[in-house]
Amino acid sequence: MMKTRRDVLVAGLTALAAPAVSTSAWAAKPKKTTGSYFLGTAVDNGVTYRTTNFDRIDPKWRKQVVKYFSNEPQGTVVVDTLHHMLYLIMENKTAIRYGIAVGKEGFKWYGRATIENKVLWPKWIPPKEMIARHPELPPFVDGGSMKNPLSARAMYLFNGNADTGYRIHGTINPESIGTDASSGCIRMFPEYVMDLYQRCPIGTAVWVLPHIADQAAGLKLPVDPTIGQ
Repeated sequence: MMKTRRDVLVAGLTALAAPAVSTSAWAAKPKKTTGSYFLGTAVDNGVTYRTTNFDRIDPKWRKQVVKYFSNEPQGTVVVDTLHHMLYLIMENKTAIRYGIAVGKEGFKWYGRATIENKVLWPKWIPPKEMIARHPELPPFVDGGSMKNPLSARAMYLFNGNADTGYRIHGTINPESIGTDASSGCIRMFPEYVMDLYQRCPIGTAVWVLPHIADQAAGLKLPVDPTIGQ
């Protein structure tokens, strides 16, 4: 069948109106309501760990670059505990945003700190207050164990020379991201805490707030796939 000039024009307009499909790693995908939160396994620094099934994760908890307006200097980590988001401030009024889990009611904390220690596959030693609440806990869990709640990385938060006792660390419970689930520490998907760990040197400033989402617009910016999951 011969196409008329009008047919060609309509087809072209239809193509322009259709939404573009991104194949980059950071593009949002529909959330699946069933299936495992784990996709498989990978090896990092000699440790085998379970990888996150990001098809199972709500897109809003995935790493993405957003518009962000703040007087804090580039490289600062800002945590919005109310909305379960962690922002790493970048250049040109942008930030990398990660979904997190934060402390349950009664375990939340706010304030300024700095990252003064960083550990790959850290050993977990439950604090004495936690042992008092849960005497069945072991005295420690070795780094790299699939039962270690710190998972792949830990960044230790200090106030001056004093250890606050709080950490930014990974999780072995990806379903907890986006909730109040921890004993005050900030949890991230293992893939994302690995990424943040690489971006935050010793001395990185951290500011934990009840609510800073009014400073962050919801606009996503086009970025290269290395920023994605």
